[in-house]
Amino acid sequence: MSTGATTKEVMRELATLEDPKMRAVNERRGDDHGVNLTHLRSLAKRLKTQQELALQLWATGDTAARLLATLVCRPKAFSASELDAMVNDIRSPKLLDWFIVNVVKPGRHGEELRLGWKDGDNLVGRAGWSLTVERVVKNAEGLDLDALLSQIENEMKQAPAEKQWAMNHCLAEIGIRHPEHRARAIGIGKQLAVLIDYPASPGCTPPYAPLWIAEMVRRREGTPDP
Repeated sequence: MSTGATTKEVMRELATLEDPKMRAVNERRGDDHGVNLTHLRSLAKRLKTQQELALQLWATGDTAARLLATLVCRPKAFSASELDAMVNDIRSPKLLDWFIVNVVKPGRHGEELRLGWKDGDNLVGRAGWSLTVERVVKNAEGLDLDALLSQIENEMKQAPAEKQWAMNHCLAEIGIRHPEHRARAIGIGKQLAVLIDYPASPGCTPPYAPLWIAEMVRRREGTPDP
């Protein structure tokens, strides 16, 4: 497919990539598409960057088309108001995550949107807390980590599942990356017990924050297993 492909041509190709079995698996995770993501990335490489096509694909409302749109758009071409309208129209966790990674983070409005989205409901709130995780990990200067921990302590237990996941990730990263806040982060994790029973595959770190923090600190500091 050439870089001059029309929206109709792209949608036809996406239809050929649809796998009913994969759709069934994805739907159990809350995602309404059945396209192999490796194939989707290959299609994006062939199309290359095409902002107008990306806008047209997003306008279809189809999740697979929107996933593709995040890969072929120009992130810095979007205004903050456009990105805000887009995030409020997302219903798929996978699309939300790709939108944050591929569009918002490389764009020009991440901090403004982080502040505006952090107190939002479910997926919008997840977006705000995902951007907050990015700040905690890569550029924590200027962040009030104590205030973030207080908000997590007061709100995470009752938060919707998708938002709760990102808040828990933020709690863990504060504990992992910032030793001066580690004891408090672990204490909040134990107090709230969020994801304490979440199943983890053998060899994988569980998302329960106290265990997550302890394991990642051990790896970072090269401490042997107990």
